[in-house]
Amino acid sequence: MSRNSPDRIRQILESVRTIALVGASDKPHRASHQVMAYLQSRGYRVVPVNPKLTGRTLLGETVYPDLPSVPLKIDMADLFLAPERTDPVIDAAIRLSVPVIWMQIGVINEEGAAKAEAAGASVVMDRCPKQEIPRLGVPPVTRLPA
Repeated sequence: MSRNSPDRIRQILESVRTIALVGASDKPHRASHQVMAYLQSRGYRVVPVNPKLTGRTLLGETVYPDLPSVPLKIDMADLFLAPERTDPVIDAAIRLSVPVIWMQIGVINEEGAAKAEAAGASVVMDRCPKQEIPRLGVPPVTRLPA
């Protein structure tokens, strides 16, 4: 199945529950803020990651400086970063065995994607879950009680 095939993307979105949103913004007009709010409305637990906002609360969640600081098991890292800034985050996701690395629209890093896939992670690139969920008819997430 190709990296961005509809069936593969649907399977990923139906399997993940906890998403680390790297590059989260506290500005409501920014895409990362809107995507975080949308994913939360669909039942996902979305943990914001942004070193400039560390310790603040964003949409009800504590902001962490980086992936290793997130005290939860992460099912997917959603990267809102310039492509040239993704390598350290991809490396951290690999070290943490994050199963899915999702790079947003315009975020393309073929070398990083290949490295993540070689380490066993699934990669989606140049896509947005806020667009893919309605397009593919992905149902809301049902989370087990904490």
